[in-house]
Amino acid sequence: MDRWAIMRDVSESLSQCALTHQDRVPIDLDVARRQHANYEICLDRLGCEIIRLPEEPDMPDAVFVEDTAVVLDKIALITRPGAASRRLEIESVAAALQPFRDILRIESPGALDGGDVLVVGKDIYVGLSSRTNGHAMDQMRRWLAPYGYRVYSVEVNGCLHLKSAVTAVSENTLLVNPDWIDSSAFDPYEIVKVHPDEAYGANGLWIGKAVIYPLAFPRTAERLDKQGIRIEFVDLSELAKAEGAVTCCSLVFAKSPGTGLN
Repeated sequence: MDRWAIMRDVSESLSQCALTHQDRVPIDLDVARRQHANYEICLDRLGCEIIRLPEEPDMPDAVFVEDTAVVLDKIALITRPGAASRRLEIESVAAALQPFRDILRIESPGALDGGDVLVVGKDIYVGLSSRTNGHAMDQMRRWLAPYGYRVYSVEVNGCLHLKSAVTAVSENTLLVNPDWIDSSAFDPYEIVKVHPDEAYGANGLWIGKAVIYPLAFPRTAERLDKQGIRIEFVDLSELAKAEGAVTCCSLVFAKSPGTGLN
């Protein structure tokens, strides 16, 4: 296995999660935990060794570990989540990352959710959203330039995070909902648009030769299939009720820095 994947067990308080763009509906906790376990199996099948963090009973959103850090080739950037209630989540993730990467931290007045950060090679796109601000983006530009990264800002409208609207599905291909972001910000990458009836279908997790993708968006999946993209389907319908998606539930990074693994 050539990648690590940090995950956190589903909190018993998941139904109290923060919601921004969705109405609150009942969440079946047992089903959410089964779906999360199946997602873990999928990560394992794609070559990820799991680092499992314990449940945080009093932190409803803690299962969405992506928001707490951005893991790059040589460093890990610990975020400062835009929702103050989530800032208690970061220290345990920082401790888990400490053995593998040098640590940098977003500082006040910066606010950054990892879900607003899309890394494609040396290009880093930062979504300016209700959870992420320009102060954090400026810090990223200053700290990451010595490592050769280029940081770009993208305005996000109508959804929680940048990666609700765009994710990488191959080295040169992005899956995009053009209603929530300006697709021209991602030239010269090839763009696959979500099906118009599947607004939340732009979130896929690309690992090696496959993309972990929700069962809920079959028409968009057909578009990916036509591009020759291999799909590993998962059902995260209960976690989606908490504004979660496939990228949210893990932090995936290469075991050996410098390998170029996505």
